[in-house]
Amino acid sequence: MTPPRALRALAAAALAAWLAACATTPPPPPPPPSGPVMRDWRSIITSADRDRLTRIDQAWRVALEQARRFDGSGDLRGTGDLIDPDARLSDVEPPEGEYRCRTVKLGSQTDGGLGYVVYGWFACRIERTPNGLKFSKLTGSQRPSGLLFPESGTEMIFLGSMALGDEPPARSYGPNPDRDMVARLERFAPGRWRLVIPWPQYESNLDLIELVPA
Repeated sequence: MTPPRALRALAAAALAAWLAACATTPPPPPPPPSGPVMRDWRSIITSADRDRLTRIDQAWRVALEQARRFDGSGDLRGTGDLIDPDARLSDVEPPEGEYRCRTVKLGSQTDGGLGYVVYGWFACRIERTPNGLKFSKLTGSQRPSGLLFPESGTEMIFLGSMALGDEPPARSYGPNPDRDMVARLERFAPGRWRLVIPWPQYESNLDLIELVPA
C-alpha cells in the first residue's frame, strides 16, 4: 500500500503537469518591418537649409513684392495659382511617372535684376527608390534631384542637389553644400504640384518648379 505522503506527492506532480499543459504559450514577437526605413529629414538637413525652410513665408512675401514691382521675363499672369502661396490641397504625394516641369523664379538677389523669369517646359520624373520617393529634373541647364520626405497631408519636404550645364546628374544631398537644395512640395491644383524653393543659392529669392503629369 502506497503511503499517504507519497500519494500526495504524486497528486501534486500530476496537478503541476496538467497546469503546465494547459498554460498558454505567448505568441512570438512580430518580425521587424521589411524594406527600407525612411530617415527623418530633420536628422539630415543642414542648419543653413533649416533656416531657409523656416523663413519660407518671408521668401514668398519678398519675392512676390519684387515680382510685382520690377520688370520680368515671360508670362507671369499665365501661371495662375502657381504663384499663390495659399493654394495648397491635401493628398500631396505625387504619382510615380514622367512629368512636364517648368521653373518660375521670383525676385532678385541683386539690384537691377529681373523681378521674375518664367521658363519653358522641360522633362522631369518622380520615381520610387530604395530610399523613398525621388524627384529629378532631366533636361535644362539647372537640374535638381533629390528625395521627397512625407511631412503632412499638404506638404512633403525635398532635400536634393543641383547639377549645372553638362554636369552628370546631381549627387545626393550633403556632399556639396553649395549645391544643396531644400524645398516644400505642395499640390496647388488638381493634377498640378509645385516645389517651393525658398532663398535659393543663386539669382532669385524664391523658385517654383511646377509639375504636371506628362
